[in-house]
Amino acid sequence: MSAGSQAVSIRATWKKSAIGYSEDMKATIQSLGFRKLQQTRDLPDTPAVRGMLKKVGFLVSVEGEPWQPPRRGRYKTPRVRSAKKHSRGR
Repeated sequence: MSAGSQAVSIRATWKKSAIGYSEDMKATIQSLGFRKLQQTRDLPDTPAVRGMLKKVGFLVSVEGEPWQPPRRGRYKTPRVRSAKKHSRGR
């Protein structure tokens, strides 16, 4: 790198837990380097990192872009209902 150029980075914060979401969402959070909620990381501005941030954008906020918590669990893994409870008619 020359003296005039600087490495561009993106500042991202993990805002919402990945519990209940699919394994690939959890793996993406882990591959971005997040370990704890509310952790902030300076990530390199590359197409790969931007794609990962876009995939988990509802869990991670990026500095300079508005973030709102998701209204419903669109990406959550559906739960299997108990056959025993529902066979009784309740």
